[in-house]
Amino acid sequence: MTDTIFAPATAPGRAAVAVVRLSGPAAGDALRRLSGRLPKPRRASLRRLRDGAGALLDEALVLWLPGPASYTGEDSVELHLHGGPAVVAGVLDALSALGLRLAEPGEFTRRAFENGRLDLAQAEGVADLIEAETEAQRRQALDQVGGRLSGAQARWRDALIEALAVFEAAVDFPDEEIPADVARRAAPILSSLIAELRAAAAETERGERVRSGYRIALMGTPNAGKSTLLNALARREAAIVTATAGTTRDIIEVPLVLAGYKVILADTAGLRETADEIEAEGVRRAQAWGAEADLRIWLRDGTVEVNDPLPGIAAGEDLVLVTKRDLVNLTASGQGRSFSARLPEDLAWLEEALAARVSAALGGAEPPAATRLRHRELLTEAVARLERAAGAEIEPELAAEDVRLAARALDRITGRIGSEDVLDRVFASFCIGK
Repeated sequence: MTDTIFAPATAPGRAAVAVVRLSGPAAGDALRRLSGRLPKPRRASLRRLRDGAGALLDEALVLWLPGPASYTGEDSVELHLHGGPAVVAGVLDALSALGLRLAEPGEFTRRAFENGRLDLAQAEGVADLIEAETEAQRRQALDQVGGRLSGAQARWRDALIEALAVFEAAVDFPDEEIPADVARRAAPILSSLIAELRAAAAETERGERVRSGYRIALMGTPNAGKSTLLNALARREAAIVTATAGTTRDIIEVPLVLAGYKVILADTAGLRETADEIEAEGVRRAQAWGAEADLRIWLRDGTVEVNDPLPGIAAGEDLVLVTKRDLVNLTASGQGRSFSARLPEDLAWLEEALAARVSAALGGAEPPAATRLRHRELLTEAVARLERAAGAEIEPELAAEDVRLAARALDRITGRIGSEDVLDRVFASFCIGK
């Protein structure tokens, strides 16, 4: 990393202030050439910035952040400019003319990782924090940036080292006065660790759903009121509502926030037998989306006599609403709760019920330590290795190797051991400037 990079750290467009970041060995020299001299470290200073021809670019606040005490661990600079697009473009052109390179997505954070300022789990937390849309996502991301998963991984690794020491004592000193059952003494360590890793892997699913959103599917026959309900919950006209059956052909997804959690609400095609090829594809997609949803809300048209049971209802989990009670006199029955999306009291009840469901599914005393599929796969791999090491008939040599492989899997969580393609995939998800 001998080159110096730069990038806007704020979104493009007009704004009161725009921030441009620099990182690398030539960052200080670039600031000196733009502003005439370096300010005192870590103190905001007002400077006039000029390009190579001496033309005034802007009057800006500048920060000089010499490494290693910076975000990336390298010499860094921040330029707090006036936020006009022409101002930003002029400064970027001047930096490019000085021989600096525009940063790739995630390159600042990758340099922080490679310089030991963050581990990989913390870097993923930074990405989640940038993307956070809800209070729950913010809390979970801050928890990971703060090192909760990293701390847990260090604790697990210490336990593995302790177990490995027991096995290697049995292997390396077979003729010494070491108890014959020394390998069995690792069993309590492995048993406790396996249980903890299994729990962490199971909690990963909750973390993934907090990040991606709790999925709710509106299901039912055509004209049961699915699109009307979607619009009511979204507080906008997200779906077309007509009296024509089969208007909705594709999945319409709307993001919501309920109880501080992200929710993806989907309006789906009405379920019925049809010879129309396009509508049949919509029905297939509706069924597929509903099968993967965390919750299905089945809507039945209360103005139509229905005797056949709804397909695929999981008793005690899905909600069934008999709709349009504002048009006919309906009462709650075994077929579902009478409901109208046009009545404020009904809508308030449903929102409260959904918020309770989401909180029960995604809430907890604290955010999960592991939050991504990558974490879960590595935790699962470590558990499989440790279960084999804990086998009653396994030789100490083989058990020791399985413990080493489990430790390697856990090390890949924080990037202590990691392949280049994994790092590329993680940091490619970042925005430019971070």
